[in-house]
Amino acid sequence: MLGLGDRLGIDLGTSNIVVYAWRRGIVIREPSVVAIDQRTREVRAVGQQAQAMLGRTPGNIVATRPLRDGVIADYSITREMLAYLIRKACGTRGRIFRPLVVICIPSGATSVEHRAALDAARSAGARDAIPIEEPMAAAIGANLPIAMPGGNMVVDIGGGTTDIAVISLGGVVVSDSLRIGGNKLDEAITRHIRRVYNLDIGERTAEMVKMEIGSAVRVADEQDMEVRGRDVITGLPQTITVNSAEVREAISENLSQVVDAVKSILERTPPELAADIIERGITLTGGIALLSGMDRLLELETSIPVNVPEDPISSVAVGTGRVLEEVETLRRHSFKPSRHRY
Repeated sequence: MLGLGDRLGIDLGTSNIVVYAWRRGIVIREPSVVAIDQRTREVRAVGQQAQAMLGRTPGNIVATRPLRDGVIADYSITREMLAYLIRKACGTRGRIFRPLVVICIPSGATSVEHRAALDAARSAGARDAIPIEEPMAAAIGANLPIAMPGGNMVVDIGGGTTDIAVISLGGVVVSDSLRIGGNKLDEAITRHIRRVYNLDIGERTAEMVKMEIGSAVRVADEQDMEVRGRDVITGLPQTITVNSAEVREAISENLSQVVDAVKSILERTPPELAADIIERGITLTGGIALLSGMDRLLELETSIPVNVPEDPISSVAVGTGRVLEEVETLRRHSFKPSRHRY
């Protein structure tokens, strides 16, 4: 039993939502996709079921991602998605004892984006919602000694944003947030295949190409992959073969922007903390941490060791779960939204 009402930590990601329940661990890991009937505005499916519908729905049903670049793009659909996830995590108890929710927000979110995320969680059934910056949650989830004096650098690359922060004594010393993540890499692959092969492919196909043969640096085992789509000239289905080298070239520009942002943060880091980072290394979290050679790319460009947790995708959600033990402390130190978008 969890006491009077559950406590949930929610990693509200552009590609996936991960829910951590206090004392139970991760209870939900679902794609951030909702299928909605346009005529009735009724939600037909959420998560895995809705993702299977992407690109395969009839005219009246649209499968969509209500989160873009790490923040809410469609408030009402996001609220319905959160309500579904809260019901699934809490069961019938959630109707009687509304859960307390800790929700992750990108460090570069504006005050409007920040408020929309909290309002959506409360409207979806939370009795209260407390924000925490994504890089701070990622650092906690990766077991970094953030409460101690010393520099800890986190690079969290998710589906919609890249959050970079240097943390010491429980606070963020310097940070940045880019609207670049796994979705931008998928779009780059889609554009490349259309430009070179005159082939239109879907969102899920591009993601599969990235996951199976994508890489950040040259790897010893270069691979090929068959890709199916629609020929833009004839309009007929067609199959082509792409290789690791061209996928790497397609995503290189976006990855270079991430590397440049990491270098910029290092340049702005106080010397004593920079020395700590050289000794402790950079912690890489988020889904793109699993991209082949991503850690190696950062090591080559910064000359600093890069560490990847055992489960980098879950680091942010696990971090929210751990701070649920310190709710009152979190209320006092909850993050103030940035006025600027990076």
